[in-house]
Amino acid sequence: MSTASFDIEIASSYPAEKVFKIYNDYHILVPKVNPQVFKSIETIEGDGGVGTIRLLTFGESLPFTSAKYKIDNIDASNFTFDSTFFEGDNLLGILHSINYHIKIVPTAEGGSIFKQTVVYNGKGDEKPSAETLSFIKDLYEKTYKAMEVYAAEHPETY
Repeated sequence: MSTASFDIEIASSYPAEKVFKIYNDYHILVPKVNPQVFKSIETIEGDGGVGTIRLLTFGESLPFTSAKYKIDNIDASNFTFDSTFFEGDNLLGILHSINYHIKIVPTAEGGSIFKQTVVYNGKGDEKPSAETLSFIKDLYEKTYKAMEVYAAEHPETY
C-alpha cells in the first residue's frame, strides 16, 4: 500500500482555544466561506463527537461530487482533531482512505499555529500526483484563512 502526504502550518494571531472553536465548526463554516468548493456538509450519523459520520458535497470548482468522513478523535485539552475520508469519488478510485490530523499549538505571544497533516492511503502502488497534492494543499490553506476571516467578522460567535 502506498502513501502520500503533505503538511500545512499557518500562524494565527488568535489563541489556540479560539482556533479550536473555529475549526470545531468546520462543517458549518466551510460551505459559507468557500461554497464553490464545499457545497454542503451534512451529519448523517452521530452527534458531532467521535464516531460522527458526515457527507460532504463538493461544489462546482472540483472534479469530485461527494465524500463521507468519520471523526476519529477530538481532544479539546490538546487542541487536536483527527478524521478519515473513507468513501467517495475524492478517493480517486485509487485510495483506501485519507486521514486528516490537526493540531493547534499555542504560541508564547498568545497566538497559535494551525498544523494539519493529510495522509493519502493507496489501495495499491498508485497515489495522487504531486500536482493534485499541491492543489489540495493550497485549497485547504485558503479555506482555513477564509474561516479565520469569517470568525473575525462574527465576533459574537467566535
